Amino acid sequence: MAVLLMSFASGLPFNLSGSGFAFQAWLASAGVDLKSIGFYSLVGLPYIFKFLWAPLLDRYLPPLLGRRRGWILVFQACLAVAIGVMGFSSPTEGPYFLAAIALLVVFLSSSQDIVIDAYRVDTIPASERGIAAAAAAFGYRTASVLASTVLVLIAAHTSWHLAFLVIAVIMAATMLSTFWAPEPLAPGLPPKTLADAVWHPLRNLISQKGAWGFLLLVLLYKAGDAFALSLYSAFMIKGVGFSLDELSIAGKANMTISTITGVSLGGWIYMRWGMFRSLLVFGIGQALTNLLYTALALSGKKLWLMALATTLDTGVGGMGQAAFVGFLMTLCNSSFSATQYALLSALATLPRVTTGAIAGTLVSAIGWPKFFVVTCLTAVPGLILLVILRRPLQELAAREAASAAG
Repeated sequence: MAVLLMSFASGLPFNLSGSGFAFQAWLASAGVDLKSIGFYSLVGLPYIFKFLWAPLLDRYLPPLLGRRRGWILVFQACLAVAIGVMGFSSPTEGPYFLAAIALLVVFLSSSQDIVIDAYRVDTIPASERGIAAAAAAFGYRTASVLASTVLVLIAAHTSWHLAFLVIAVIMAATMLSTFWAPEPLAPGLPPKTLADAVWHPLRNLISQKGAWGFLLLVLLYKAGDAFALSLYSAFMIKGVGFSLDELSIAGKANMTISTITGVSLGGWIYMRWGMFRSLLVFGIGQALTNLLYTALALSGKKLWLMALATTLDTGVGGMGQAAFVGFLMTLCNSSFSATQYALLSALATLPRVTTGAIAGTLVSAIGWPKFFVVTCLTAVPGLILLVILRRPLQELAAREAASAAG
């Protein structure tokens, strides 16, 4: 339950900046051009580079609530304030200030992610990582979709200012779960020096058998999925012509249900199928569901098709996310889990953050239908690599099972 609630807090700011759905909807409804919306996604770069300051969070302890929960509390409080301030910005009258405050939100959000991910690795024993991965994906994706749904729906009937204030209050309320969450039974020892906090995690990570292949897989596995969703809100509003109400209800609210179903089913299947089979089947599904958006782009504004595409895409994406989180947790050591998981998740985030800028230009050149075909093909290299790494992945899973049995 602690993992679920903390993951909810982790996912809450995700769609509020950069390539986030709600942020894009705000920009699109304000009349910002498509290329500018794409370049706004670059404020998400701290998600990629968060491993640079993760060693500080491994090395130094806050004065309250222990090694992990203390830092989580600090970042949650700062996020509540920053999100509230963002609501009083303007995409047209103050674009540079909006970019700056969005960058701050992403920095605080990525810092919170570092410590919440580390808390999960430190707290959950190996035998329960499948269900913990499902809980983490469930909490994160549900919060990110729910926040954008609530924000867009409120904005459609009142104002964006009030919408951001509501999310800020919800963010502040997540601090209660941090006070309640238990301390890890075996939290690991902080590195003795900052130099140790930097080098020991890297040495431990790359010394694993198949490490370089695993790192490349982390980078590529969700690339096609991230590419397809990088301009989701802009596609629905500008490309197809849906209103904010339609986007909020048939798109975002629908995403919440399909995400809940997907991550729950994905975690259950992961525990029965194992790592390799789950990653392969879910990865193929993630690629193929991108083509549903091609069908929507060709057919025009059809609410039922939008709901179907969103349901299947985010449902299968949730299943893939549950398996992917389980894979990442398996690669980490609790003594420096903040740095290791930050590095791994930063690699996984790289396609999501960078493809927005590419996507805007690509759509302008080839159009929406061909764009989604390209996103499907983008997933193929990761799937090929996954098949190549089958034996090392099975050995990694076997070591994990042996550790759980011990």
